[in-house]
This record gives sequence, structure tokens and C-alpha cells, in this order.
Amino acid sequence: MPDEWDETPSVDEDEEGGGPVKSFLEHLEDLRWVLLKSLAAIFICMVICLAGGNTIMAILKWPLEKSYSKWLPKNPQVSVFWDTNRLATFEMTTNIANSLGIPSTQSALLQFKPTFIGTNIVLSFSIETNSPIIHKKREVVLLNLSPAGGFVVAFQLAIYGGIVLAAPFVIYFIWQFVMPALKKKEKRMVNKAFWIGFSLFFMGVCFCYFVLAPFALGASRQYSEWLGIGADQWTAEKYINFLGMFMLGMGLGFEMPVVLLTLVKIGILDYQKLAAFRPYMVVVNLFLGAVLTTPEVLTQILMFVPLQILYEISVWIAWFWERKEKKQKENT
Repeated sequence: MPDEWDETPSVDEDEEGGGPVKSFLEHLEDLRWVLLKSLAAIFICMVICLAGGNTIMAILKWPLEKSYSKWLPKNPQVSVFWDTNRLATFEMTTNIANSLGIPSTQSALLQFKPTFIGTNIVLSFSIETNSPIIHKKREVVLLNLSPAGGFVVAFQLAIYGGIVLAAPFVIYFIWQFVMPALKKKEKRMVNKAFWIGFSLFFMGVCFCYFVLAPFALGASRQYSEWLGIGADQWTAEKYINFLGMFMLGMGLGFEMPVVLLTLVKIGILDYQKLAAFRPYMVVVNLFLGAVLTTPEVLTQILMFVPLQILYEISVWIAWFWERKEKKQKENT
């Protein structure tokens, strides 16, 4: 028979938790260990990435190699060579075809080279149509322009790769520090937010790596060639910085639903505010597309579209939550 005089208040299962009460100095000590373990994990992962720098570099060069196939010439071309060096490439026109005496539907290779006639040196040229050299991929060479450049590149690879590899461990250490203070319901919410946020970040990085980066790099090279500027030599340092910041920015941009819906849950935002903010968000996403990508419209639009879709999904989830909460209040 239950004790009718037991006045111990019942504790909601979802409100249980919170962990042991600690003093301020004890929390500081725990935080110190979190920082030390995080720094140790980052350092170890950086050493691993430093040892495997050639493999990481090959991974980062894939979007550049993929960009070649996206911008191969589709129309007949005229390529001008000095011996084995390509000097210029431009589209075949009727006037050029007539002057060279070849059909305008065929690509041509115009090769200049010095020739000895007796004791005299003259400049001669030969014309070859539809040579495979014309359509050869003009690959970008990543250069090291200083004696210490190789070490700088290796250090960049170690930083980016080390942070990426150590991120799960750092998040786990932070999780250990925060979780004891949360109640069961809060722990479930944080668990869901973490996995959803991790998935969205991974999707953003993959979208940038496989879709946006090859397109942006190819567009950059094509635009440089249109301006008459050589685009076959880039510095490795700037390429790594660009690609690393590009993928990081896209991954963080995909975190937008987690941030917005968290603000909705704690009462700072609601469906009405998100819907009213929609026109401003269009401008914000366009600005992010302009800042995080190359200054080329198609790439910016490719980044803007998924960010705006994610915002719309957040708005409708907020509407669904609000509608569900109203129904629950009406039924009680």
C-alpha cells in the first residue's frame, strides 16, 4: 500500500538529469582538460596529415582535374604553337578558314618553328587539321614559387586536414563536458541537432567538392582565357586556401536549418518572423554566394539555390511545429 503521507515531489522522467553539482573551479578544471585533449587530438591529426600530404593534395586536386572536362572546346578551334609550346587558341571562323585554306568545320593546328636553309634561319609553319593536340586538356599546373613554398603548402594541408580529422574527437570532448548539465529531454534534442547538423555539413561539403568547385574552377579558367590571360599556372598555396574556404563556407551554409530551428525551439523566432524575413534572406543568400564563390554568376546561383531551399524548408518546419502545438492545446 503506497504511503499516502509521502510528500516527495514526483520528478518528470524528461526532467531528470543535470549531473552532479560542481563548483566554478571544478568546471574550469573540466574545461581545461577539454581544451588540452582537443589540442592534443588536433596536433596528432596534423602530424598524420603532414605524413600523408601527397594523398591529401591528390584529393584536393580532383575538382581541378574534373573542371577540364566541363570546359573542353565544342566548336572548331585554331591552336597556334611555337615548337611544342601553345601560344594561343581561338575559335575557327570563316575568314580564318579561308586564309588557311581548310574547311571551317575542322580544327587546325598552326605550328611555327625555325628552319635552317643553308646558313640562314627562316620561320616556317605547318598546318594540321583535327590534330589530337588541339583538344588536349590544357591542365593547370600548381606551382611553388619560393624555396619554403613546399613547406608552407604541407603546413596548410596539415592544418585543414588535421582540423577535419580531429573534429569528431573535439566534438566528443565538448559533448562530455556539456552533457552532464543537460536533462534527458534536452539530451535528446541535442542528439538530434548534432546528427542533423553533421549530415547537413557533410552534404554541403560534398556538394561543393563534387559540383560547385569543378564548375567554379573551370569557369575561372575559361574567363581568364576569354580575357586573353594565361590560366594554366596557379600557386598551390592560393588554390588550397580557396578550395578549403569554399568547402568550409558551403558546409557552414548548410547548417542554416539547425540554427534557425534551434532559435524557433527556444522562442526567439517563429513561423511568422521567418516568413516575413524571406525577402531579406534572398539577399543574404545571394551575398553569401558572391562572397564564398568565384565572381561568376552561374556559380553564385548554384550556391544560392540550395541555401534558399534550406531556408524554405526551415520555414515550413516551423509552420508545422506551430500548427502541431496549437492542435495539442486545443485537445487538452
